[in-house]
Amino acid sequence: MVADTFLEIFSKEIILNLIIRTLIFSAVVMLTLFFVKISRKVMDSNHKLRELDPTQFTFIKHFLAGIIYFIGLLSAVYTIPSFRSLVVSIFAGSGVLAIIIGFASQQAFSNIVSGIFIAIFKPFRIGDRVKLIGKETFGMIEDITLRHTMIRTFENKRIIIPNSVISNEIIENSNIVEDKVCNHLEIGISYDSDEDKAIEIIREEAMKHPAFFDNRTFEEVNEGMPPVNVRVVGFGDSSVNLKAWVWSRDSASGFVMKCDLNKSIKQRFDREGIEIPFPYRTIVFKKDEEQYKNTDESET
Repeated sequence: MVADTFLEIFSKEIILNLIIRTLIFSAVVMLTLFFVKISRKVMDSNHKLRELDPTQFTFIKHFLAGIIYFIGLLSAVYTIPSFRSLVVSIFAGSGVLAIIIGFASQQAFSNIVSGIFIAIFKPFRIGDRVKLIGKETFGMIEDITLRHTMIRTFENKRIIIPNSVISNEIIENSNIVEDKVCNHLEIGISYDSDEDKAIEIIREEAMKHPAFFDNRTFEEVNEGMPPVNVRVVGFGDSSVNLKAWVWSRDSASGFVMKCDLNKSIKQRFDREGIEIPFPYRTIVFKKDEEQYKNTDESET
């Protein structure tokens, strides 16, 4: 009887203690999420911080949230008695150093270090159009977190790349120094067409486009250099190959300009009698060939 009463009281104490621990753990988690939300609102409302580079601002915001999450995790674990010794050792000076050295060799900490280097040296920034050389990855930098970089493609898909991986890639950045872009436009004309007339048409159509940007220096203007360079770059089997260098203010408007020029130059060529060659093929059916042979033999 006494044993049953003892077990009943003991089990009630265990259940009550478990409930209290669970409530404390949940409260710590909720407070952590609350502080993360508050920190982000404070940073977003701080005008001095908003004046920072968007890449650095976003990374600092993620970094601060990571610190709060880390402290909240340790605090939540500390509420569990069996894990308290682990938390104490982590907070100890030698323990912190040991943890940092241990994580430095791991991929997770490597991503954090790479993210810090990206935020400091800025090989690319949020909003930059980038292309990974040798890979079919092309789009706009949308976000840089402690772990990864997010690229939004022009099909509105997201590509997630760990910071340690993208730091080792060769990247073509269309916006890192200046936005203006030299667009290459290649067109072939027939050997019977007038090359000078075709060059003049290409130049006129390019200069009429609203996205065209005159990239000539003051000295080049005085020397009489044309706003659009068009040259004969080679000869094909059935065409004289022309290439135009047309500048635009950025890559996005340059892409639209190239599409528009393909249409307007083709229409102008049709009106001016400039032929764009295409291959001719003569198809001979085997049955018809045998009939021709039989006809020739009968005639002889």
